Amino acid sequence: MKQVLIVEDEAGVRESLERVLADEGYGATGAASLPAATALLVAQSFDAVLLDLRLGEGDGLSLLAQLKTTSAAVPVIITTAYSDSEHIIDAIKGGAFDYVTKPFDLPRLLQVLKRAVESGHASPTPELSESSGELLGSSEAMVSVWKLIAHAARSQAPVLITGETGTGKELVARAIHRHGARAAGPFIAVNVASLPPSLIESELFGHERGAFTGAVALKRGRLELAAGGTLFLDEIGDLERPLQTRLLRFLQEREFERVGGQVTLSSDARVIAATHRTVKPGSEGSPLREDLYFRLAVIELHLPPLRERRGDVAELARRFAAHMGLAGITPEAAALLGAHLWPGNVRELKHLVERAAVVRPGQPLDAEGVMEALGHPIAGPRESTVDHLLQLPLREAVDAFERFLLVRALERAGGNRARAARDLGIPRSQLYAKLHLHGIGGEPP
Repeated sequence: MKQVLIVEDEAGVRESLERVLADEGYGATGAASLPAATALLVAQSFDAVLLDLRLGEGDGLSLLAQLKTTSAAVPVIITTAYSDSEHIIDAIKGGAFDYVTKPFDLPRLLQVLKRAVESGHASPTPELSESSGELLGSSEAMVSVWKLIAHAARSQAPVLITGETGTGKELVARAIHRHGARAAGPFIAVNVASLPPSLIESELFGHERGAFTGAVALKRGRLELAAGGTLFLDEIGDLERPLQTRLLRFLQEREFERVGGQVTLSSDARVIAATHRTVKPGSEGSPLREDLYFRLAVIELHLPPLRERRGDVAELARRFAAHMGLAGITPEAAALLGAHLWPGNVRELKHLVERAAVVRPGQPLDAEGVMEALGHPIAGPRESTVDHLLQLPLREAVDAFERFLLVRALERAGGNRARAARDLGIPRSQLYAKLHLHGIGGEPP
């Protein structure tokens, strides 16, 4: 029988986990504090540890660090109600096997635990897949992003970050740099799309005096300046083909020459690139050379758009509101924010809260403030027209139309859920359940 130690200071949660794990065939032992957990770890051996990150008298990360020195092979699964990216990254970097947020999705928790006890290792092999307050959220998609950030931070390999405009690609690049071995070195960012093609080569590789008209002095390029640190190339898909060849050579040989120069230079700068474009080989109109893509995408990290993690919208809005001096957000405002499609992603949400803070400083963000800041009705699923619905399978068509009705009712009610429920002819409890089901957001008061 596999033995699991549950370190959890909330008695109800701890006892519930003990019962669930016992029903699943595990030997489950609970500890309410760090000293109790330490004593149990000395007295007996365990196949896995479920460790709460925030304990009454201490930080679960301290026990994780202790385990790495005394019981390095025991896999530790971090459990917490907090979803701040820094904690997840620190936990994975510290050797945690995985991270599960509260309230628990029990099937996922049991799946992670099964993998942990079967692996027999403290930390899994990083899965390299496509998959400040703006890196927040409790959605599974974002937890996966943070875990991959932690794995990337351990490595020196190039990273390719993909995702729509406004999803936070530079924030991810900075997080990888900040948590890696190069944190003390420079982080040099270059937005390829913002520079004229005639200047990009000089910006990246530098130039010698007299290399071209106007080159009155030697200039060190960003590759030189990023030595010992990280070079972040945003919108790499806009780099012209001849310069892609030069960048590829640098990635392969770690060598380059300045424009107009004869001396071969070297730099150990780590390259992290990002793009909102589709750049995979074989994709129609892919702007990247295939060989450059594979050199950059040793680690590929995809950032999901905000519309695919609607449950994170209210949390992000609350963080932005706190930073900008607003007195929180109302449940009605959270519901409206969750109904919006966010074509501009996190950047659009941040700007909306900022506009509200300018117009109504110090006040809570309410439904009226959301509508005023948007300047137009909430962008719901207007694509769900009759013609479109007729082309969908029955279940998808029903779901799309129900969501459309919910969003429209919220709009007409100005975010007031009681009024929206009356207009729809359903109890408020049923409306809350449907909002949650469709990821529209907003917690009951």
